[in-house]
Amino acid sequence: MNRRSFIEKSSLAVASFGIPTIVPSSVFGKNAPSNRVTVGLIGTGRQGYGQNLQGSEQKLLGTKIPGLLDMADAQIIAACDVDSWRLNKAKATIEAHYAQKSPSGIYKGCSVYEDFREIINRKDIDAVMISTPDYWHVPMGIMAAKAKKHVSCEKPLSMSVHQGRELVNALKKYGVVNRTDSEFRSVRPQNQAVELVRNGRIGTLQKVEIFFPSDPTPVSTQVDMPIPKELNYDLWLGPMPYVPYTEKRVHTPFDILKRPNWMRIDNYAQGMIANWGAHYFDLTQWANNSEYSGPVEVEGKGEFPRSLWNSMINFQVSYHYANGVAVTCQQASMSKPSIKYIGSDGWILVDGYPGIVSASNPKILTSKPEGSELDLSKTLWDKTDFIEAIKTNRKTLEPIEVGHRTISISQIGLIACQLQEKLKWNPEKELFEGNNAANALLAAPLARKQWTM
Repeated sequence: MNRRSFIEKSSLAVASFGIPTIVPSSVFGKNAPSNRVTVGLIGTGRQGYGQNLQGSEQKLLGTKIPGLLDMADAQIIAACDVDSWRLNKAKATIEAHYAQKSPSGIYKGCSVYEDFREIINRKDIDAVMISTPDYWHVPMGIMAAKAKKHVSCEKPLSMSVHQGRELVNALKKYGVVNRTDSEFRSVRPQNQAVELVRNGRIGTLQKVEIFFPSDPTPVSTQVDMPIPKELNYDLWLGPMPYVPYTEKRVHTPFDILKRPNWMRIDNYAQGMIANWGAHYFDLTQWANNSEYSGPVEVEGKGEFPRSLWNSMINFQVSYHYANGVAVTCQQASMSKPSIKYIGSDGWILVDGYPGIVSASNPKILTSKPEGSELDLSKTLWDKTDFIEAIKTNRKTLEPIEVGHRTISISQIGLIACQLQEKLKWNPEKELFEGNNAANALLAAPLARKQWTM
């Protein structure tokens, strides 16, 4: 399939067809596939194969963050990736896991595809987990919504404010359960701090200070290289303009653990202000009880490398909310992730990840919710929340509307740094007030309309 036909076909309505899976009900008993939420995994790279498929051990928390394979009431019946080595690795892991639960010790029920539309088109798939490069999130999410698939999508959700709004509108129109895939709201040190702030243990919230981890040294350039035989590079690019293949643009071949290179290139992602902002701005909004709104003013500065890796680095951005709360965030060399909530009567710091919590007065940390106060101690993990929301037809803990509002904060901060101006933001209209140049940047410049219809 060439690029032109791929893009043309993707603007058409999504057709539906069924593909049977080779899974007898006796394999899982009461948790037989017919009683489970069937899931298609779109993207089997570092995040998709690791966190989203298998989960992760967290020694500091004394627990495991569960992946989809740990969900007794969900079954992964299909996976896709443009890298066949990664895809086959995921297939082997999925089938080995389910084989352990089979009396025969054999399971061959996971179909694999190179093209994500094969998963979206299957009638027997209830939900999709989108774990692709950032620029693919919105096109895939909208197409999945049209096909009436429930959607869990990796953060950052979008490449622009307008694009994110299109995704939210599609999910609402087609009425599917949706979740921003991030575990931070479920990590106890993180949600404990939010709980204490929301319950007034540091008085009135006045300021939030955020530090982002630093990036590797930018790669200035890399020579064009032959496309690896296991990679469908044309399909990897998808809606983006064609450029010659080079490893530092995509991901390291045969290495599923290394951070992908595309995360540092602004055609495909928006750097650390989006990658970590998707976590910390979400916690800020949650603590400030402004999940469906946002700040009203933003200014900042940052460095934009003239290199292949051109995402903004070494930035300092500040925001102000209508209720008086000020938020500062910065990335500098050797910095590590942290978030500090400062109130009229004290402060709470969550240092690192999963986080060590400290406070201006240690007694703050021993305080328990009383009466109708917010209690987040039994918050479900992200994958559990998504699957249970599908089964009960309820809203998830972090709907994509909330994730969109979160990443919008990253995006307007990036715009402020690009223009080097103080900007006034209207979170209800999702527009800058009195600044046409800034508003022109609210749409992803390379987005093609047929991917969001």
